[in-house]
Amino acid sequence: MSDEDLSKKREGTFVTGLPDISSDPVTGFGFGVRTNIYWNGEKTNPLFAYTPYLVKLKANAAYYTSNAREIVLSLDVPYYKGTRWRFKVDAKAQQNPANLYFGSSEATLGELRLPSTPNGGPTYSTYSSYDVARKTLRAGGDGEASVVTDALSNRFKETEYMLNLKADYALGATGVWRIMGGYEIQHLRYETFEGTEAEAIDPITGNETSAPNGTSLLRRDYLQGLISGLHGGWVSIIQTALMFDTRDYEPDPTRGVYLEIANEFSNPIIGSQFEFNKLFIQGRMYTKIPVGPRTVLCSRIGIGNIFGSNAPFFEYQDQWSPDGSVNALGGRQSLRGYRANRFLARSLAFVNVELRVRLAEVLFGQQHFAFGVAPFFDAGTVRDDWRTLNFHDVKLSIGAGLRIAWNQSTIISCDYGVSREDRLFYFGIGQAF
Repeated sequence: MSDEDLSKKREGTFVTGLPDISSDPVTGFGFGVRTNIYWNGEKTNPLFAYTPYLVKLKANAAYYTSNAREIVLSLDVPYYKGTRWRFKVDAKAQQNPANLYFGSSEATLGELRLPSTPNGGPTYSTYSSYDVARKTLRAGGDGEASVVTDALSNRFKETEYMLNLKADYALGATGVWRIMGGYEIQHLRYETFEGTEAEAIDPITGNETSAPNGTSLLRRDYLQGLISGLHGGWVSIIQTALMFDTRDYEPDPTRGVYLEIANEFSNPIIGSQFEFNKLFIQGRMYTKIPVGPRTVLCSRIGIGNIFGSNAPFFEYQDQWSPDGSVNALGGRQSLRGYRANRFLARSLAFVNVELRVRLAEVLFGQQHFAFGVAPFFDAGTVRDDWRTLNFHDVKLSIGAGLRIAWNQSTIISCDYGVSREDRLFYFGIGQAF
């Protein structure tokens, strides 16, 4: 760490936490808590200036009136007992009925279409106009009620139980190279909302009403053989990665680079019901600019591909990284001006650029807070084959955010992203990269 940041790093054990309150038309009203417990050790420890913490325990819990719920526990121990080993344990139990699905091919790069007309019919250039069209009553088709709405037809419910164990080892004299291995076991279950009473708009009067939901896009794609994995099951994964890391302070770097090649392998020979291989390559760069007290130019490029002819649809929704998986493409970790999972296909590439400008710092008792702003630019695209990745049909979003560093280790982020299709606000703990 720099001498300036090192002088502010807190010693000993402390807790940071935020209430988690949200409301969603599908999940309902939710409340919970997100906490981090840190063991930083003392400044006399030789590792004090080189590690973000000695031990970190993350505990998140949330409950929603729709019966959605989440419990997440995560333990991270860098340089275990002064050795070159780093151990991570993650466990999660969650149920989320608000996942989004717009398709799983490069056709998602086109404008929005109604779930009932995925390959034809009118298109919508903005999400607000698309949302109104989705809710507008239509005549039901095969297996549907006589009159239906598509308000929930881009949604699906996921129930997940997950345990992940990882260990990495620092190589060489400086330890900037690390090699990692891990194992993850998941059980997944998926449901769609056919026949569920949902919001609707009368096309004649324009009045709000309700009606049974029609056939979901996810189920349509499954019945047409376009995706697999709709019924979920057991997923067993072996994870490997090679990393190069010169960041000065992992949670909020001012300088350095982070490079990685990460891979996930799933196959029946290791007890999985699915067969795929996911490769993700990313690079990040942090450069301190001599403007103001602390201004950092941050950039990231990521490229990923899923190999395997029958990879399940849910594996298209994120790129695994030992430094934190990336939900892509769309949402707070990739394209912040677009909805989560807006663009999905077997291959993807994206770029993020962010300028983090420190404005002020205050000390309340033993709690140190730093406030800053972060204008950003995001770009990305998807393809059905990695060999056709290029700069054609790249999606762009811009925006700005607020950053609050609490005792340096906990970064509270508020981002507002804008694209030609949508305007979205995000709030959470941690930065996009």
